[in-house]
Amino acid sequence: MTQKVKLSTARILVIDDEPEITEIVETFLEESGYQVAVENSPSEAVEKARAFKPDVVLLDIMMPGVDGYDICQQLKADPQFAGVPIIFLTGKDRTDDMGRSFRSGGDMFIKKPFSCERLLEIVNIVLLSTGKR
Repeated sequence: MTQKVKLSTARILVIDDEPEITEIVETFLEESGYQVAVENSPSEAVEKARAFKPDVVLLDIMMPGVDGYDICQQLKADPQFAGVPIIFLTGKDRTDDMGRSFRSGGDMFIKKPFSCERLLEIVNIVLLSTGKR
């Protein structure tokens, strides 16, 4: 007897100015059963989050105009997102960047390049910790 995999109702927002990255992450997470939305324009990220109402946000740091730290602070200042975990995905890995990520309100820090399998593990752990999985 085959067992059906229960699709998650968790919603994940991926914010990165590189469409290649968001496409890969979106496809992988959707195939893993998640509802995924993508935003490639940092200036539109907060509005996208308000419309999509994510359970977790995957957020790049280095983007033109508004960086990930600013977006994270804007989201965390909004009561609607105070408890929404934010996972930074970044090519930066210096200790001060990691510290700044946490000080701006981020919950996790994943260095690029990363494997989709590892990303999925971390997303699952974060969602389990919030009761959304």
